[in-house]
Amino acid sequence: MSTAREIMTAGAECVQAEETVLEAAEKMARLDVGSLPICGSDDRLQGMLTDRDIVVKVLAKGKDPKSCLAGELGEGKPVTIGADDDAREILRTMASHKVRRLPVIDGHTLIGMVALADVARALPDAPVGDLLDALTSD
Repeated sequence: MSTAREIMTAGAECVQAEETVLEAAEKMARLDVGSLPICGSDDRLQGMLTDRDIVVKVLAKGKDPKSCLAGELGEGKPVTIGADDDAREILRTMASHKVRRLPVIDGHTLIGMVALADVARALPDAPVGDLLDALTSD
């Protein structure tokens, strides 16, 4: 069975915790992505920042994206997957946390991102359908 390392998109870029939300949004636009891992000065993963976070937690609340820091938006311990975890473990993790993207770590180092579409290409239809049901149910 495929592992996260085999199906992930390698070379994921972080937004640094001390970068502004505006800088993060510009990076998202440049990379054409809807989320970025938030990394600290030690390059350890601190959370995830999504385009939705920017809209709901910054813009809709009247905060200034030029002064609000990305690190202020990363809440809780980030959900990750190990590089050698298999596709079924990725699905279980996505379903239990209701997420569609996971940072892939090797030790404490971010090495890539795995998205639902990556897993869908690597697995038969039934497990992917189960995940979609879990993600869309309340």
